[in-house]
Parts: sequence; C-alpha cells; structure tokens
Amino acid sequence: MLRKLFLTSALALAGLGLAAPVLAQDGPLRIEITDGVIEPMPFAISTFHDEGGAGELLSQVQNLIAADLTGTGLFREIPSTAHIARPDGFETPVAYEDWKAINAQALITGAVRVEGGKVIVKFRLFDVFAGQPLGDGMQFDASTGNWRRAAHKAADQVYARLTGEGPYFDSRVAFVQESGPKDARRKRIGVMDYDGANVKYLTDDSSLVLAPRFSPDGSKLLYTSFVSGFPKAMMLDVNSLGSRPLADQQGMSFSPRFSPDGRWIVYSLEKNGNTDIYQMDAASGAQRPLTNAPSIETSPSFSPDGSQIVFESDRSGQPQLYIMSASGGEPKRISFGSGRYGTPVWSPRGDMIAFTRQEGGKFHIGVMRTDGSEEKMLTESFLDEGPTWAPNGRVVMFTRVTPGGNGEPRLHSVDITGRNMRPVKLNGAASDPDWGPLLP
Repeated sequence: MLRKLFLTSALALAGLGLAAPVLAQDGPLRIEITDGVIEPMPFAISTFHDEGGAGELLSQVQNLIAADLTGTGLFREIPSTAHIARPDGFETPVAYEDWKAINAQALITGAVRVEGGKVIVKFRLFDVFAGQPLGDGMQFDASTGNWRRAAHKAADQVYARLTGEGPYFDSRVAFVQESGPKDARRKRIGVMDYDGANVKYLTDDSSLVLAPRFSPDGSKLLYTSFVSGFPKAMMLDVNSLGSRPLADQQGMSFSPRFSPDGRWIVYSLEKNGNTDIYQMDAASGAQRPLTNAPSIETSPSFSPDGSQIVFESDRSGQPQLYIMSASGGEPKRISFGSGRYGTPVWSPRGDMIAFTRQEGGKFHIGVMRTDGSEEKMLTESFLDEGPTWAPNGRVVMFTRVTPGGNGEPRLHSVDITGRNMRPVKLNGAASDPDWGPLLP
C-alpha cells in the first residue's frame, strides 16, 4: 500500500492561469487550459539524487514523472544536456539564475532511496522566475515492485499545482483485450495503469466479454458476458477474480454500471422483446424498472451526485441522449443534432457528458453540457466510440478502430479541448476502456 508520508500544504490554484511565467506578486506560476493554442510550459527536472540503494530506480522514477507531465501536452521538458546548474544534493539551494538562463519556468528536484523493500520518492517544485517554492516538499513510498505508483503520485502533485486541476496519473483503466481474426474475435478483460503499463488479465478469452465498468472504490468490475450464449450482466472481484451473474435476471441483461456510492447498479434488461433500464440494489439484488417504453433504452450512466441518469434511447426514431431522475420518471431529451448518439457517460465533475456520435459516415467522440448545450466534437474517424473520463474530468479515453480487413481497435485519449490526441501505449488490440478512480 502506497503511503503519503508528509504534506504540509498545497497551493489553492483556483481557475486557470497562463502558460507563461507569472511574478510572485501576481500569483503562483500556473498554466491556463483553454480551447486556444497552448504553448507547453518549459520545465526542468534536476537529476534526482540517490539517497541510498536506488540504483536503476533513480532514473526510472525521474523519467516516469517527466513522461506523465509531457504526456498531457501542457509541458515541455528541457533536456538535462542543457542544464547549467548541477546541484550535489536534494537540500542544495536552488540557483535560480542558472535555471532562468535556460528558460525553465518550473523546476522539479527530487531524491530516491530504497530501504526495507520500499522505494521512497521525495520532490520539491519551484517557480523559477519568482524565485520561490511552489508549495512544500512531499514524499511517497511504495513497494519496490510497485515503484511506478510513487512516481505517478509525485507527478500528480506537480500537475495539480501547475494547472489547478485534479490529479489522474495514479489510476487504472479496465479494458477488453482482443485477438484473432476480425470475424472471430477473442476477448478478455484486463486492467492497466492509465499509461498502458502493468497489464493484468482478469478473465480468459473462452467466452465473449464486453464493457467492464469499475465500482467507485475500484475493487469490483461490472461487465457483460456471453458465457451462456446470451448477454448477462456479471460482477467480478478485481483481487480474487471471482465472478457471478447479477441476481435474478430474467432475460438478456447488459450495459451495467454502478452508482457513485456503489449502492445501486443500473443496466439494460430485455424482456419479451422490450429493452428497458433497470435499477438493482447491489447488496440485496432487489430490482425494479426505471423506464417502461417500447423503445430500446441502454447505456445508463449516473451523475456524480447520484441524482440523475443519462442514457441512450431510440424513442424519437433514432438513438439520442436523455436524462431522467435516478428514481425514474419522465426523461428529458438533451441531444438534437443530426446523426445517432450513444454511449453517454457523465463527467466526474458533473458539468459535461461525453458520448459517441455517428454522422455522415464518420464517428466522433463529443462532449456537451448536461442540458445539451455547447456540444463539441473532439475526434473524427472511421470509427471512434465508447468514451470514458479520467478521474479529474480533464481527459477522455476511447476506442478507435482502423478501417479495412485488417483493421483493429486501439485505445486513444484526448483532452476535452480536443487537443493532444494520443494512442495509449498498449501492445495489441483493445477496446471498451473504463477509467477507474484514483488509487488510495
């Protein structure tokens, strides 16, 4: 278990700032995230110091922190070959003029040691132009086999202080790994670090599985299985790998998802040719319908406060997005563009909904406000689908399928401004991502 050893204070970076140095009297150094063009903030990482037994972990930790930050598209690392200052220890005073000379706006210093089977990472962050620290030093530890978590935690704190956004690097993503020919795919559920590392498979590929969805604490997954020959909503324990069907489902069930407090499960249930959204008590298995219409209702997703549900329905003639109370009732349509809308998912911030839109032979990942306003397409391709939100509501991950007979799905991510489209560094075909919560 990773443990935070000390934290004295963090800067309250309200709102958004500029991707340029800001003098101390004007406020702390920060970077503004807008829809406009962003010039990445140049930062430097002074070579971390080995405080005992770090060995190869020293450079691995430092490189991972840099990779997390540059991977956002908001930061640019100044290479060590350009550094003038070469401090000889973690406590060495910062020579601000040397870092100003290479145009570093932010500076990270750090140290690593290994003792008792643990790797201990500490860091400090500095505003170079203001000539002062940005918050207090922090220290994290993890088992040596789990050193990446300590590095992600450190990078999360740097990111949060420089952007005012919540962290997201120390998190996991569930996904479906795919193999075999296009007309006979074999699928199994896996989990990985947000950046595609540390892959672990939780099911085999003996039966078709779809759409894994984390519980709020990340300990369980809901998914759809075809082990019986028909779709059934299942629950899987991430640690023990034990799985079971949801209680007493009379009919085909699919698209299950937890409520934010983990008490409820919503899913689609097909009975007598009609597909509606049902609610189940996760503890008792008691269930009841939330919709009752001749149309197809599917892909339910809770608002972060658990009070509302967004879902997909073809009650208007083609798939569109609707919002209703979490207790049921008359839904309100929120999508009105041309084409087909589906796979909605509510942002962890509560302010936006991500979705898939098919229009004019193209697929898009889009976002809109919860009332349907300010709709914006983030992507366009042969086939993009199935968005999922990072824990801070800043980044969306999705599946992109390449065209042609040999086309296959791959995971990609994009910032909600539509910038920084990136493939996830994961070997092989993969689909159906679900971004889990920050790890404890």
